[in-house]
Amino acid sequence: MNGIADYEFIRSLGKGNHGEFFVARKPERLPVDAEFVAVKVLSGPTSEDLFRRATRELSAFASVQSPYLVALYDAGQQDEVFFYAMEYLPEGSLAANSHDRKTVVSAVADASRAAHALHEAGIVHRDIKPQNVLLHAGGAKLADLGLSHVLAPGVTVTGMGSVTSIEYTDPALIHGAAPSRATEIFSLGATLHRALSGTGLYGELPEGDAMLALRRVFSQPPTIASGLDEAVAAAIGWAIAPNAVDRPATALAFAERLDSIA
Repeated sequence: MNGIADYEFIRSLGKGNHGEFFVARKPERLPVDAEFVAVKVLSGPTSEDLFRRATRELSAFASVQSPYLVALYDAGQQDEVFFYAMEYLPEGSLAANSHDRKTVVSAVADASRAAHALHEAGIVHRDIKPQNVLLHAGGAKLADLGLSHVLAPGVTVTGMGSVTSIEYTDPALIHGAAPSRATEIFSLGATLHRALSGTGLYGELPEGDAMLALRRVFSQPPTIASGLDEAVAAAIGWAIAPNAVDRPATALAFAERLDSIA
């Protein structure tokens, strides 16, 4: 794929939930001080109804102002294919296993502040994981808002894809609980665990077999890796506490805890 609409693709950044990311040259019409942007192109055709719901969701996110959120620039549809453009951060994400402890802890603290900004606006992200914590010279930003959910009373904005990767999903969600601050804080703790230990809270879940992965989650509690230092292990334990009332009250509180141990 060489481009979409007036976006000229430079290279692929890889596939994410229900789509592929590209680095693209910024069209002249965008009032953005950057040479390149990141563009996500959803897989398969998009109905008019899905397009309306998706743009409504993205508009909700774009209305949240936070230096810890990746900026959303544009969204559109060409030949029934939905795409949206956002800020491009070339330094990669926490999914790479080459970051030191301070970088990881500080990055998850920044992602927690991003989540808090969304929560204060009545929005839950629903896809917090290392791949969506992007690094830059000043810290990190939370990205890929397409699978998020708006929680404002009386308003439901549906996501555009599947449930968050099981490893980072609060088991309460799998049991039917509604997304909330507490479920997001679990995801932040799981993200910190994976990025620092290189392993998941349930070990390595089987790829491509959701039922087997769910069986693992249902049959064993999340386990914190023994190699993590005491301060980090305690912070993760706080975030993933079985009872939501025992977790940080807000993602900001979790960020402040991480600041103290970075």
